[in-house]
Amino acid sequence: MRLDKYLKVSRLIKRRTVANESCDNERVLVNGKPARASYAVKVGDVIEIRFGTRAYRVEVTEVNERATKDQAAGLYREIPLDPS
Repeated sequence: MRLDKYLKVSRLIKRRTVANESCDNERVLVNGKPARASYAVKVGDVIEIRFGTRAYRVEVTEVNERATKDQAAGLYREIPLDPS
């Protein structure tokens, strides 16, 4: 699944266009490297999203084309950020 679609389905980012723009502006890292929206997400990937002063780091645990609101949180596991 494409990264921009995964971010939307998992509800980490509300809209796919916003996810696409975030990738273009290098605010989304996958496994520590800036990723394009077309990157193919795999189980085990670590995604870091930066919005202004807020940052999230998650590990992909499941990849589904569709997910309900309740299922969306099960697609990833949050990883605490290093305090730096």
